[in-house]
Amino acid sequence: MSDNNRVLVVGGAGYIGSHCCKALAAAGYRPVCFDNFSTGHRDFVKWGPVIEGDIHDQSHLADSIKQHGVIAVLHFAASSLVGESVSDPQKYYHNNVAGTLSLLRAMRQAQCKSLVFSSSGAVYGESHQGLISETEMPRPVNPYGRTKLIIEEMLTDFHKAYALAPVCLRYFNASGADLSGEIGEDHDPETHLIPRALLAAQGKIEDFAIYGEDYDTPDGTAIRDYIHVMDLAQAHVLALKYLVSGGAGGCFNLGTGRGYSVRQILRQVCVYTGKKSPFAVKPRRQGDPPVLVADPARAKAILGFVPQYSDPSTIVGSAWRWHQRVHRAKAREARQTVLSLV
Repeated sequence: MSDNNRVLVVGGAGYIGSHCCKALAAAGYRPVCFDNFSTGHRDFVKWGPVIEGDIHDQSHLADSIKQHGVIAVLHFAASSLVGESVSDPQKYYHNNVAGTLSLLRAMRQAQCKSLVFSSSGAVYGESHQGLISETEMPRPVNPYGRTKLIIEEMLTDFHKAYALAPVCLRYFNASGADLSGEIGEDHDPETHLIPRALLAAQGKIEDFAIYGEDYDTPDGTAIRDYIHVMDLAQAHVLALKYLVSGGAGGCFNLGTGRGYSVRQILRQVCVYTGKKSPFAVKPRRQGDPPVLVADPARAKAILGFVPQYSDPSTIVGSAWRWHQRVHRAKAREARQTVLSLV
């Protein structure tokens, strides 16, 4: 690959962004991480330069794009907790929508026209029959999903007016960890099912709950399409290659086309940990549909995307190995701290 291979990864120190940086480097690109480290991890930045900055700083973004000669931008920076988006929508419209507008202005200023955007299956809302395709009318039911849809519409308008070439990747349930154990899922607070179940199995949290066991599904719990973060990362590489080769852009579901229930995932957690995850059963959360499963046909046909790691065993196994590694490291640090105080 030529020297013209630098990509600005906005939010590159986060869970999905860092995995994408690793995948980009493996594919011959040079990821330039741009992050304010409000939720990202400095030790997750391993595969290229790092720039500390905020997405609302248009001048800093534009200068970074120009100084590094980037050919495209991958945009992961966002607030992403659904419940918080309901209680504090101002934060989500400011960080997600206004932040993206700042990035788009910076890209215009720096004359960079290719963008891969981290969107979400949350744009579809709650009422679906069968697999969800990109032709389905988006009907988000919470501010988080609405901000993602507004951004997608912004990108359509920028494409028409300014020749921006955007790809919007609508994730379903991102999960798992890097198979080598270098990086993984480490949120604060942690809200996702699999890491919370692993923590509960280890006795590290006492408030683990599943929401609803009276859905119209085989075991009464909600069914979701879980996609391994390494597969997500590869999809971003494919989307980037599609854009730089002259692709027209568009929206693509990132899922597997197969769903698993909460109880099925908990059984897999038990297989790896050897322990059941104690949980409380709470009422369904507003806006949670019984089943959300992607139709991934368009991403396969146009991007060539075929998930390789998104079976429940690989997802849970990789997450478990990451959690074991993190907790061993924390235990060593605690012992060293105690020894230093003696």
